[in-house]
Amino acid sequence: MIADAALLARAEALVAAYTRAGLRIATAESCTGGLVAGLLTAVPGSSAVVERGFVTYSNEAKTEAIGVPAALVAAHGAVSEPVARAMAEGALAASRADIAVAITGIAGPGGGSAGKPVGLVHFGLAATGYPVLHRERRYGDPGRAEIRRLAVEEALDLLELVLRSAGTS
Repeated sequence: MIADAALLARAEALVAAYTRAGLRIATAESCTGGLVAGLLTAVPGSSAVVERGFVTYSNEAKTEAIGVPAALVAAHGAVSEPVARAMAEGALAASRADIAVAITGIAGPGGGSAGKPVGLVHFGLAATGYPVLHRERRYGDPGRAEIRRLAVEEALDLLELVLRSAGTS
């Protein structure tokens, strides 16, 4: 769990807003290993909002748990826009949530390459009745813990964006 008062305050506000809106969230997390779901569920009353979380760290888990096609992973790599989008869509389809946020990236210290360096993180956001949103972030290499914290921040940004777009924040 990330011990960050500012992130916890944002999670509290998100849980309250999603509760008021009657919306539920699913997460599909790879490089963050469940940190987003963990942060949200640290908030009392989050059971009204957090429908479920998938930690799909391996390629097989992405395929088996949330239906990411193995051919997609083989063609683009686990850390890619198509896979982040498919993770979000898959988490939404495999849950009873209204919104799903997905994260896949390279937190380091190893595993990076010239084309996919440490600090590259892809995000997907799927919401019932809307096109899937994608974001790519390149955080550099401030260290594994910081990359994961920044990815959690971005996931919260996306979940807040849904509320602003729906006019329910």
